[in-house]
Amino acid sequence: MKLSTRARYGLRALIDLGLYSEKETVSLQSIAGRQSISVGYLEQLMALLKKANIVTSSRGACGGYRLGKPAEEISVGDILRVLEGGLDAAACPGNESEGGCQDSDLCVAKFVWKRINDSITDAVDTMMLSELIEESRRIQDEKSRDITQA
Repeated sequence: MKLSTRARYGLRALIDLGLYSEKETVSLQSIAGRQSISVGYLEQLMALLKKANIVTSSRGACGGYRLGKPAEEISVGDILRVLEGGLDAAACPGNESEGGCQDSDLCVAKFVWKRINDSITDAVDTMMLSELIEESRRIQDEKSRDITQA
């Protein structure tokens, strides 16, 4: 499974948003600057994420974006499904409940595809945005300590 730039950039933007929106909303321009993502592309990503209630926005001079719910309640799977549409690495009609392929009863390869898809789903659904935010915060703290010690 290869994720698109939409998923990679969207996840980076949400980690950034989680890091910087605890006290105030965050502008797309500030995310764009820190993450080297164009504002136009971020607008597209945030529109999708807003529609899914993963982020909220406010207008005005102090406007910007915030997470739509606590980071502990947002899984990486939630984010990727919004941005990618689905997570299946291999589509197999034999694993569908209706209208599967005609050789489904004899095909054992469908078990391989199902196991791969289930593993991906399990991995991304148990990884929460809050974990990534904390890891990013830890890395930033280490980096700033290294700079001050140098």
